Amino acid sequence: MTATAITERNPAPQRAAGEALLKMLADPNRAHAAADDVAVIIAHPDDETIGCGAQLHRLDDVTVVVATNGAPRDGADARAHGYASPTAYAAARERELCNALVLANLPASRIIELGFSDQTTAFRLADLARAIHVLVAARDIKVVLSHAFEGGHPDHDATAFAVHAVAALRRRHRQALDIIEMPFYHREDHGWTTQRFLRHPRRPAIAVRLNAAERDWKRRMVAAHTTQRAILSAFDSDVERFRLAPAYDFHSLPNRGKLLYEQYNWGLTGNSWLMLSRSALIELGLAGERWF
Repeated sequence: MTATAITERNPAPQRAAGEALLKMLADPNRAHAAADDVAVIIAHPDDETIGCGAQLHRLDDVTVVVATNGAPRDGADARAHGYASPTAYAAARERELCNALVLANLPASRIIELGFSDQTTAFRLADLARAIHVLVAARDIKVVLSHAFEGGHPDHDATAFAVHAVAALRRRHRQALDIIEMPFYHREDHGWTTQRFLRHPRRPAIAVRLNAAERDWKRRMVAAHTTQRAILSAFDSDVERFRLAPAYDFHSLPNRGKLLYEQYNWGLTGNSWLMLSRSALIELGLAGERWF
């Protein structure tokens, strides 16, 4: 199929809904906005707090979707935090998530946990995309806030993949799904960089600087994730960053192949990621998709 044919079948979306939400987030005078067609789709309990914790109380009726239970199957994290099993650790992380989102005035009906085990979503990319596709349709979601594709944690990249795949599937039916992304962490020559986007010349970011009340709000949400206290201390509670997601080529590695997860025992290498993502694109019928 030619590029022209694909363009005619799946025209690039106008992104009006995403641009409007970005404008609202950047406006400190907009205290609230209707957001029943907005979903925050993230990999782990606590990612909602890191990425956009101070914005959740401004988004009325927003849906928060968490892909994993935050508990790796090997039990190492569970033992490190004093839990007898991954199941017990996952239950603790679920309680922490709910406690944090209570602070954002989010009712339980707006929280969806997909229940994948931590560090497994890269191995189930098509399943994750299909699960997100179903809930996006069921809730008539128009805008998603999610992870940037940055090579930090494999579950983050898997969630980014799945959200972009769902947007591509919806474009086939002329149904827009705008994606606003949030930076978490990625590898630089000197080590980790947190909450900064990889540079993209056509996707400017906005930095929302939190006022005193919002900083206090966010810090209390951070504190609710008790088991993650040490990790979350590395993140900034003064600013949150967003931008419209750029085109990603999911046949290639992010960040020019500099992958933070290859430095840790997070169960994945770059070569494994490429094999898994290409297989999932074929399974989803997206291998020839034009990633706008």
